[in-house]
Amino acid sequence: MSLLTPGALLLGFLCSDALIGGVPLVPWLFAYITFAMGLGIRAQEVKLAFTRPLPMLAVLAAAHILMPLAAWGAGSALFGAESPYVVGFVLLMLIPLGISSLMWVGVSGGLPALITALVTVSSLLSPLIVPLGLDLMFGAAIEMDTRGIMLDLLLIVVLPTAAGIALNEVSRGRAAAVLQPAAGFLSKLAFLAVIVLNAAAIGPHVHALGGAIPALLPAVVLLVAIGYAAGYAAALPWRCAEMTTTLAFGCGIRNVSLGIVIGLGYFRPEAAVPVVLSILIQQPGAALFRSLLRKIYERGAGRKAPGEVTMERKG
Repeated sequence: MSLLTPGALLLGFLCSDALIGGVPLVPWLFAYITFAMGLGIRAQEVKLAFTRPLPMLAVLAAAHILMPLAAWGAGSALFGAESPYVVGFVLLMLIPLGISSLMWVGVSGGLPALITALVTVSSLLSPLIVPLGLDLMFGAAIEMDTRGIMLDLLLIVVLPTAAGIALNEVSRGRAAAVLQPAAGFLSKLAFLAVIVLNAAAIGPHVHALGGAIPALLPAVVLLVAIGYAAGYAAALPWRCAEMTTTLAFGCGIRNVSLGIVIGLGYFRPEAAVPVVLSILIQQPGAALFRSLLRKIYERGAGRKAPGEVTMERKG
């Protein structure tokens, strides 16, 4: 996916005229992606994470309060508070935690139940967090259909996720066992299709704004890096490698395809550009952060690498 995602973005830009007619399919594709995510979740996993609420509250506060404020400050300093790019930076930090964080936490020795709960809760809260955060930060400075954003997030995130979880529960896990392999593969194809179609929609505007890209890209890299750092800092009270891995990836990886859907649907095209650029950064950044995290634990005095620590029950 780290190689295919930038390729999908490039394909959308280059073939914009031919693909732009498929843009109305994006919400349906995204609803399927979130349904497939829910299909792999058991309610017990989410319930278990709620027995340890402090880590969840810590990463949600870092991801959806501190990071949007940091994005607003950095964007305003670089481009001016009135710039639509600032809306894009803030939107990037308000969107839910990314589904791909489940994969990175799994291969890095984190806590699968906790990251599953974090992604699920963040997604379910998105109809409140995204419009409320934008309204509090920008208010009358931007034209925003708050009700429309909430309804879209409800239809393409909350309801499909809940439907997937419910189907898995009713079937006592059999639906996931039977459907998840094919559903997971198709959800990856749907994810790539969302990127291609959104890139096709924004392609003409990116060509027109090409001169701003060199300034925007380093800012996006910085924000993504700060996201990992914020998650790492949020895990410090637990002094646990698995917890650090989980919270850092959870805070650092965002649901960028949803961000593009919202950015293109409700704001000027420029607002979606920082979210689009984050596609180029997020997965390679996750691989780089995984290597960095492993080196930190290898060099740390008396600390083991993720996957080798027995987590204490705190919080």
